[in-house]
Amino acid sequence: MAGPPVNELAGRDPTDSAIARLIAWSADNPVIVLTLAAGLALAGWLSLERTPLDAIPDLTDTQVIIRTEFPGQSPQIVEDLVTYPLSANMLGLPRTKDVRGSSMFGTSFVYVIFEDDVDLYWGRSRVVEALSRLSTELPPGARPQIGPDATGVGWIYQYALVDETGRTDLAQLRSLQDWFLKFELAGVDGVAEVASVGGFVREYQVLIDPNKLRAYDVSIRRISEAVRAASSEVGGRVLEQGESEFVIRSSGYVEDRLDLEKVVVYAEDGTPVTLADVSRIVEGPALRRGIVELDGAGETVAGIVVMRDGENALQVIERVKAKLAELERGLPEGVRIVTTYDRSPLIEGAVSYLMRKLIEEGIAVALVIVFFLLHIRSAFVALITLPLGVLGAFVIMSAQGVTANIMSLGGIAIAIGTMVDASIVMVENANRRIAEIGPASGRGARQRAVIRAAQEVGPGIFFSLLIITVSFLPVFALTGESYRLFAPLAFTKTYAMAFAALLSVTLVPVLIFLLLRGQIRVRNPVSEFAARLYAPCLRLALRFKWITAAVAAVLIASSVVPLSRLGSEFMPPLYEGELLYMPTTLPGVSSTKI
Repeated sequence: MAGPPVNELAGRDPTDSAIARLIAWSADNPVIVLTLAAGLALAGWLSLERTPLDAIPDLTDTQVIIRTEFPGQSPQIVEDLVTYPLSANMLGLPRTKDVRGSSMFGTSFVYVIFEDDVDLYWGRSRVVEALSRLSTELPPGARPQIGPDATGVGWIYQYALVDETGRTDLAQLRSLQDWFLKFELAGVDGVAEVASVGGFVREYQVLIDPNKLRAYDVSIRRISEAVRAASSEVGGRVLEQGESEFVIRSSGYVEDRLDLEKVVVYAEDGTPVTLADVSRIVEGPALRRGIVELDGAGETVAGIVVMRDGENALQVIERVKAKLAELERGLPEGVRIVTTYDRSPLIEGAVSYLMRKLIEEGIAVALVIVFFLLHIRSAFVALITLPLGVLGAFVIMSAQGVTANIMSLGGIAIAIGTMVDASIVMVENANRRIAEIGPASGRGARQRAVIRAAQEVGPGIFFSLLIITVSFLPVFALTGESYRLFAPLAFTKTYAMAFAALLSVTLVPVLIFLLLRGQIRVRNPVSEFAARLYAPCLRLALRFKWITAAVAAVLIASSVVPLSRLGSEFMPPLYEGELLYMPTTLPGVSSTKI
């Protein structure tokens, strides 16, 4: 049982402080307090519904990727003519932290990494401005473009196109992916990009006959220019005739192989030399740098769905699945869509497991309160304020854009045990005060007793919770990946504790007055039994102070050696239930050999 309040022992009036006056005002205006609490619960529930769900926090940097296609060029040429000029110019962008480049056959990647607090879309706009200035400095044929507005953890879903009948070849499957599924999925809310992998991209190939080139005295460059200029539309302004005007245009788009064969390379003495005269036009697969296989049953075509930055991963995956189910009905007979990667089970499993543990923790707290206070209604004070504090934390989380993941929810789990301390202490002290005035006392006397009990311990509880709240402030001094990993935990714990401190001096006194009715026991056999076990141990420790201190020092020292041998890692492994197989081969091995 609680002893005399500290304020009374110090000879000070416990009702003088601002916190004590707030407690009195809350107890005198229960309707206003309960209305505000209901509003907080509603806002928290709506925020909980809108809060993005994911398994882990996004640990990636704020970066913009520039991908440049330079077909047919070696990695060294790509590095000298594309990667280096782009990287050098991107270093001058404001608030740029690092620029990295990578060159490979026909492709260049430049990663522009900004400072952590830079908005992604602000960074993308700066990169686009820089690319517009550099367009004249890049060689002809180099086509730079920025990557999707996604992060490193945006890969949320992957599927494969499977033909069970064997009537649809890889080229047809790739066409279905590129011209049907890809564009439809790109329109799904929250999708940043749909990438196609595997199969064959169909193209018209010009197979030049070198003997005919010599016979007609034609260069390969001339043929290339003729092919490039063949598929185009030309405008001829407007022709007025009579009282009407006609828009003049020349239609020259290539629609099939026969159109290409009729392309004129040059004319000699009025006789045209066409592409069919010096080459053979065939339809074949484009050069590919990788393959996709499914379950060892052969090659297939796959699509990768990348989520836009800041979106709710679980909701985006659900929308993608619904769209794929709708599109599958329009595929040729025998072609079906098979899911090969889906992050939603991981998200649902991680979040639901943690939510279940939060509920179990709340129930355990309620049982402890009932067990030690022997008053069922007292437990409802904690059961009401605990979820309210958590919902209040979700209000700020939603406004701040913090996702609900294992780290942010873990912060709430850590805070729960401390959040109920205020309710337990206040309920126990109010029990004592109400028991002292007796069950026959009137409503006014009970209210004064509750206010007095809350004012005695309320200020101390409030400031103790605030002290615990600021204990996680050093986490905000971290930088880089460490900050991005632990900041959600610190944010949610701080918000939950702050709301718990506020509710302890506003809602808790009101709930105590409304719920603590009937016979209140002054003597609690459970608490008295625990006190009888603890009192001899305390007296023994105080009697032999130096021995107690020495035992504590030995225990601390004995932990040094095991602690030094413990392994360390940045974060524990996250078992997704997925197997990532990454074989290593000799450099230069072809995809056919693989």
